[in-house]
Amino acid sequence: MKKMMGWRDRYRRGFTLLELLVVILIIGMLTGIVAPRFVGQLSRSEVTTARAQIDALDKALQGFRIDMGRYPTAGEGLQALTVAPANDGRWRGPYLKGVVPLDPWGTPYQYRQPGSNGRDFDLVSLGKDRALGGTGDDADISAP
Repeated sequence: MKKMMGWRDRYRRGFTLLELLVVILIIGMLTGIVAPRFVGQLSRSEVTTARAQIDALDKALQGFRIDMGRYPTAGEGLQALTVAPANDGRWRGPYLKGVVPLDPWGTPYQYRQPGSNGRDFDLVSLGKDRALGGTGDDADISAP
């Protein structure tokens, strides 16, 4: 004898193709709304990270100057913050914990000494495009 299926029995068997398509459509719509906002937050966080790292490097450079009476030369670069320059006993570093970080886009920070426009040094992240110049997310980020 065959038993008649009630609505509860049919419901337990699973979802119909139409129900699955509706769920996929809803998930796709939510992704379309949330994803652009998330990507915008991600690029802002990279810029914030770069600014924080530049600030930390600037403070380390100031500590180096206090001990050494000068900023690292262009030849010594930022490595002078973690490794003592040859034949100079005034170095009291390391001025950074660990190694000199790369910027959030994986590029070394650009250090020039003397700097442009009468500054003691220039410290720059090339930004997302990894090239000088740029606007928006591609803009260079530098020490104040």
